[in-house]
Amino acid sequence: MKSAYELAMERLKAKDEPGRKELTEEQKVEIAKVNEKFTAKAAEREIFLKKQINEAEMGGNLEEVESLRRQLRSELSVIEEDKEAAKQAIRDSN
Repeated sequence: MKSAYELAMERLKAKDEPGRKELTEEQKVEIAKVNEKFTAKAAEREIFLKKQINEAEMGGNLEEVESLRRQLRSELSVIEEDKEAAKQAIRDSN
């Protein structure tokens, strides 16, 4: 899987290319829906895992805290990559 950084760099490169097609209104709406969906998904995971992190901190379990923080970063990264891939698929569907 490509990182969010790599996907962003590809988008920037695509913007610089002549002949790049403008998005249709339908594509813009679909991209907005994708943004909304994945933002909600990220918020859900963040709330869930931060609750677990707080509980682990209160229990003094530092190893679990670090493990949960790594899990949170990993899951948020995957969600971001999936979001960018979905948006790119919409852009490419022209």
